[in-house]
Amino acid sequence: MVLRPPVEPMLAQAAETVPPPGVLRDPAYEQKFDGHRALLFTPLVPGGGVLLQTRRGSLIQDRFPDLVAAAVEQLPAGLVLDGELLVWDPEAGALSFEGLQRRAAARSRSAATLAARLPAYYIAFDVLQVDGQELLQLPYRDRRARLEALFADHALTAPWTLCPMTTDLATAREWLESWTDVSGVEGILVKGQGQRYQTGYRGWTKIRRRDTTEAIIGAITGTLTRPQLLVLGRHDEAGRLRAVGRTVPLRPDASRQVGEHLAAADPGHPWTGVKFAAAWGSRDVLDAILVRPELVAEISADRAVDRGGVFRHPLRFKRLRLDVMVEDVPRFGAGPAAAAG
Repeated sequence: MVLRPPVEPMLAQAAETVPPPGVLRDPAYEQKFDGHRALLFTPLVPGGGVLLQTRRGSLIQDRFPDLVAAAVEQLPAGLVLDGELLVWDPEAGALSFEGLQRRAAARSRSAATLAARLPAYYIAFDVLQVDGQELLQLPYRDRRARLEALFADHALTAPWTLCPMTTDLATAREWLESWTDVSGVEGILVKGQGQRYQTGYRGWTKIRRRDTTEAIIGAITGTLTRPQLLVLGRHDEAGRLRAVGRTVPLRPDASRQVGEHLAAADPGHPWTGVKFAAAWGSRDVLDAILVRPELVAEISADRAVDRGGVFRHPLRFKRLRLDVMVEDVPRFGAGPAAAAG
């Protein structure tokens, strides 16, 4: 059977730590990049179109003409790759998720201009078809061997990158602790070497690096005595309180702890009239209550942060830091690794 879009990609379930030896038979570890999941299809016959499919099945090849041109020039026919789309911002000298968002939303008229300013790259971590032959039933170790052979036989270079993989647990843990300091790397993915590719199934495990840091409680949902979640902020260099994210719903004990110290906002709160998105990039808004921005929360955050300093994924409340002043909280834009002074 020849694969044609839409193809549901295999998915991963989140975990807090790397599974210990013995939990998964013959594990392999890959670096996890902070981009957009995409399947790439090259045509079976010359002259056919290259297709780029999102995780949800949409076709977006018209928004990435640079990748399409590179695929026509460098990739063999009848190929299906699974991987991650990334975008490089030359001005910032770093990978840019915001740039990737702009390119993914571009229309054909502006796609070429954006491609010149924000070139795209493709991190391949799996191959689902070679020469028109579907490989879904092969174990991961065999698909990985086919993928490595593809890169070697065709001497693939940018914009194509082979996702780093190791079977050594110590190396994987080093990647999680050290490589996540590199822009665009947010954690690791764990796969069984004997696993076949199961479309739509959460058979892999993803671990994002998380750091402990601090932020100021500026608003809540729920009530003052029983807050449901916290809207957090940090001061910028001009002293303005800027929203940086929201927490996941609080546990009952944490809600009671925070509720004992909250106070309703005074007139002139810096967020008066501000609406807060229910999630990063969402148009839904929270029914938020402003509070005095005088309490500091210790939070756990992953490495997905936009250039402005806003956390893209919900934060996890750990505890109140009644021993820390709001002036000691890291500044807006400092990221998840910074801690209170």
